Amino acid sequence: MYCMCVFQLVAQGQFRVIKVPLGFIKVLEWFFAIFAFSTCGSYSGMFRMAVECKNRTDSDLSIEVEFEYPFRLHQVYFDAPTCRGGNTERYFLVGDYSSSAEFFVTIGVFAFLYASAALSVYVFFYEKYKENNKGPLIDLGVTAFFAFMWLVSSAAWAKGLSDVKTATDPEKVVTLIQACDSEANRCKEVHDPVMSGLNTSVAFGFINLVLWAGNLWFVFKETGIIAPFMRAPPPQTKPAADAYGQQGAYEQDPYASGQGGYQPDYNQQGYNQGYGQQAAPTSFSNQM
Repeated sequence: MYCMCVFQLVAQGQFRVIKVPLGFIKVLEWFFAIFAFSTCGSYSGMFRMAVECKNRTDSDLSIEVEFEYPFRLHQVYFDAPTCRGGNTERYFLVGDYSSSAEFFVTIGVFAFLYASAALSVYVFFYEKYKENNKGPLIDLGVTAFFAFMWLVSSAAWAKGLSDVKTATDPEKVVTLIQACDSEANRCKEVHDPVMSGLNTSVAFGFINLVLWAGNLWFVFKETGIIAPFMRAPPPQTKPAADAYGQQGAYEQDPYASGQGGYQPDYNQQGYNQGYGQQAAPTSFSNQM
């Protein structure tokens, strides 16, 4: 019975919303949020140093130091030879960078969860999402919040990663070993830690910033706030045929008056009749 309800819900899902920018960007946010917190939260690294004492029997040419997320380096230690009678001394790395790393991973996890929930609403409850405009407004606020959080967390983790690289640099760490202060002993780095995964996590953080900030516009359009300002202009109505006729008759008079004083026929006939009546007495006087 439960499976039938699930299949029916999937059949009724509006998966076409994933093809439009509103849903497609959410899918990208979902993927890149996973990449961001997984590349940082699952990291573990190691570097190796060598301490060659004057008395070769006291040397240690492979001192391995392992560290991992959340980068509480002040709890990471290693044993190095003192170059005096085969004794060793314990040293701790410097720094605690867990706050920026954990903050970055937390934002990534919550962004992933919200993107999953938003996609579910888009696909299965899109009509209710737009029913009373509250859904798009809430979505707009949460999207703006995560865009800002990605900016803050990515910048903080970029700075934290720079400090982690400095604290785990073998050339810096060997300076902590007292035996290396003696010119008779030689200390050197053997293997640097691989930081490509952490560099990728920072890149994914800023990619998420771009995605969430860009998605603000598409969510904002769903709110309908901008709709009254995007109405199309009313269609232009053509004037009636009588209006064209009246306008043509009105414009015909000044045009006719400018053609050298054209007179209609009835004026000429009236003039001829008047001229005939005036000429009759003249002929009568001639007969007299």
